[in-house]
Amino acid sequence: MQILVDADNVHPARLAALLDALVLTGRTPSQDADVRLVAIGRAQALANTAWPEGSEIAPHEGWQSADIALAQAYVHEPDALILASGDGDFVHLVRGHEGPVLVVAAERSTSGRMRDHATVVDPVHEGTARIVDWINGLP
Repeated sequence: MQILVDADNVHPARLAALLDALVLTGRTPSQDADVRLVAIGRAQALANTAWPEGSEIAPHEGWQSADIALAQAYVHEPDALILASGDGDFVHLVRGHEGPVLVVAAERSTSGRMRDHATVVDPVHEGTARIVDWINGLP
């Protein structure tokens, strides 16, 4: 499973809920060798979250720099993808992914086209249960 985080576009409370769900399911990089978590964004945005051990953290500054780096970090594989970003720039990545996709983002900021190709969860309003259920439902 790969987890891609756009730290510039997801509130730290949503990221904390996602990370809590990963811990609850035993699916952090340090708990499961098949999990890769990549977080990209401005250094200040990245510093607002306590990332689990084994996470790949990459600060990027400048317009679209983080989005490009996050897209380049994506590995085309049929395993599950969790994308923490509602940014419409990632619709093509989500649409082209062969496995199940979960998008963690604010409901109001999530591209409508993203909802056509992924399960969208806003843990600030829905809690972590939907994320945990989604992860536990993976093959």
